[in-house]
Formats: sequence, structure tokens, C-alpha cells
Amino acid sequence: MRSYLGLSLLAIAATPAFADKPIPTTTANIVDGEVSAYWDQSLSGGPGKDGIPSIDSPRFISADLADDWLEGGDKIIGIYINGEARAYPQSVLVWHEIVNDTVGGENVAVTYCPLTGTGIGYKRGETELGVSGRLVNSNLLMYDRHSDSYWPQILGAAAAGPHAGEGLVEQRVFWTRWDNWLARHPDTEVLSRRTGHVRNYRRDPYGGYNPRTGYYAEGSDRIFPVMNENERFDAKREIFGFRTSEEAVAVDMDALAEAGYLSYSGVSDDFLVIYDDGLETAWVFRGQASDFPEDPSAVSFGPSGPSAPGLQELDAVNGFEAMWFAWYAFYPMTVVLDGDE
Repeated sequence: MRSYLGLSLLAIAATPAFADKPIPTTTANIVDGEVSAYWDQSLSGGPGKDGIPSIDSPRFISADLADDWLEGGDKIIGIYINGEARAYPQSVLVWHEIVNDTVGGENVAVTYCPLTGTGIGYKRGETELGVSGRLVNSNLLMYDRHSDSYWPQILGAAAAGPHAGEGLVEQRVFWTRWDNWLARHPDTEVLSRRTGHVRNYRRDPYGGYNPRTGYYAEGSDRIFPVMNENERFDAKREIFGFRTSEEAVAVDMDALAEAGYLSYSGVSDDFLVIYDDGLETAWVFRGQASDFPEDPSAVSFGPSGPSAPGLQELDAVNGFEAMWFAWYAFYPMTVVLDGDE
């Protein structure tokens, strides 16, 4: 049995259906309303539905205990809601891809696709997200256990099922290093390796991020076909992407880190992108350029993110890191923000 983990995984029983309560949806993140083509182009990644088991009853340990086995440069996905911080190690997520959790009173799904380097959070309402076993553009195709709709992770919109054409409501998460997250959130909890599943969490079947090797390294080949290709950057180059219903933007993180902030005049709004050196990520705000802080470089960062005079008057826009090939595969119309515009 072929698997995109490079080995066979045993299927587990599907979670029982939930009560008839809808998952939160939106259209704010759908650039192109026609999404059925993504289902038509989807293919099997190897394991069947739930063959890669999501973690539905996560356990957590203290940061002190996690520090015994997490190295500072190890990648994690962090989340912070209503004063509660949690970290989900990449070494655990690579075997499960989805954690259905409740953080700060919010039901969320923390999702990770190792093939595209994307960690994205979604509000899940009263249901759960699971791994369908299918891929599109090499990206995780999720399904929700309430309606059995199918959602490409990067697209964040259902390509098939009762919710086809609707988008999931995103929850900001952070793809960063363990030492960065711990410095920002010293009281964070950490997803335990006691998941209820037998996996070797000391081995990544694709390579590694500390240092970046194997499939994750720039110059390495992807495994599965994609719908659109572009060679502006190396296929595995990490960009920060964000999108609205009108446009998609890929941010060159090297250019952003050097400048500290970049601005972009979009279709109907202006965007301010601020570099967060502490988490090595970006924050995006939308409004009118006249309302931007006079000196965006004078921003300070706390547990809830950046603060500066006037910044709170702007609308925050969700974004996430992704491998360049994957972002372009979904958004060939993307604008690239590299400071040269």
C-alpha cells in the first residue's frame, strides 16, 4: 500500500457523527468562487480516510517537561486564544496532521500538511476535522465529520460536499521555533507524545527542519503533481501568504525581515505587513494607508501580537507560511510582495 508518509498506516474507525450543528463558514478567504476543479484534480495520497489519524483527545504537558525533548530550533505550531497558549510540535503533527482541540474556550482544529509546509488553524464549531487520505496540489484534503464536506487545507474552502464553495473561518496559528515560542509564551502547554497511537515521534519520514533536510530542503523535488507551476522562487522556499476575497499576496520573508515592514495597495484596500522578529513571522493589517501608524517599525510585541498607536484601528488579516510551489499552485494570480514595488 503506497503512502505519502513513505510507509503503510492502518486505518482507524471513523469518529461517530455529531449532532446536527453546522461548522462555521465564511466567503472572506475565497479568491475564486469556483472550487470544484480542486476536487476533480484530487488524488489518493496512499492511506484511506482517517488512515492518518487526527488527534481528537489531545493531552498536554508543561513547557518544562517538553524542554527535555524539544530542541530550541525544532519547529512547532503555536496558538494563543484568550490568554491560553499551546504548542504543537511538528514531530508529532507530521504523523497526525490535525489536532481537534479547545483553546481559550474556542473549538479549533490545528492543521498541518508536511508536503506543503503549511500550518493553519480553523474554528471547527461542534464538529471535528479529519484527514481524508486525498491530496490536491500536494496539499492535505481535510473533511469535516458533520457534513462530510472536503476542504483543501491551503484553500480553506470546501471543494465537495454540502458546504462546497464555502470557506472555513480561520484562527491564527504560528509556524515558528520552539525557543521563539517559549520566549513569547513561557507558560505555554505542549502537545504530549502520549497520543493514544503507536508512532515513532523521534523520526520524521520526510526529513527534518532542524536542520532543514530531505523533502523540506530547498532544491528537493516535490512528490505529487500540481495544477500551476512557477519558478520565481525555489519550489520549497518558504513564503508568507495571505488572501482576501479579491486577491492573494505572497510575501518574500527575507525582504520583509530586512525592511521590518512592507505596504501594498490592493484592489480596494491597503495592506500593512509587519515583521515579527520574535516569532520570525508576519502580521497583516488591512485599511487605508492614511490610517497606518506613522512609524510601523516602532511596534512592540506581546502575547497577543503587535501593538502601536493606530494599529488597533486596522483589520487583522490571517496569513500563514507555505512552500512557494504550493502557494502558487492554488493562487497563480498571486502578487509577490518583495519590497521592489
